[in-house]
Amino acid sequence: MKTAVVYWSGTGHTEAMAQAVAGAAGADVFTASEFSADQVAEYDAIAFGCPSMGSEQLEEDEFEPMFESVKPALDGKKIALFGSYGWGDGEWMRNWEESCKEAGANLVCDSVICQEEPDDEATDACKALGAALV
Repeated sequence: MKTAVVYWSGTGHTEAMAQAVAGAAGADVFTASEFSADQVAEYDAIAFGCPSMGSEQLEEDEFEPMFESVKPALDGKKIALFGSYGWGDGEWMRNWEESCKEAGANLVCDSVICQEEPDDEATDACKALGAALV
């Protein structure tokens, strides 16, 4: 099974999560600016990672445009979501999950969120997320 991890990180917290997911899944890793809709078909499963920004939303300059461009290709695709946040209650993740379900994506496990830098519990959850994809 070929797996990708695609993420955006401003502080390094979501990048650390992406590395934990990728290590458990044996995945190819891409930043949001390195991934496009043309690549979706190459992968059996994709984990997407993005922190909460602003008023609990996806990062809007790189990640959100990339994600919106790949979303039509996610119908039936195995995916998982993860990200970090600094405030709020995870609304951005609930909205993102709903958007993925509406696109027909198959969310294979519970999403992983952590506040600020991932601790051991969050890192273990990311590894479990990666394992669930393969």
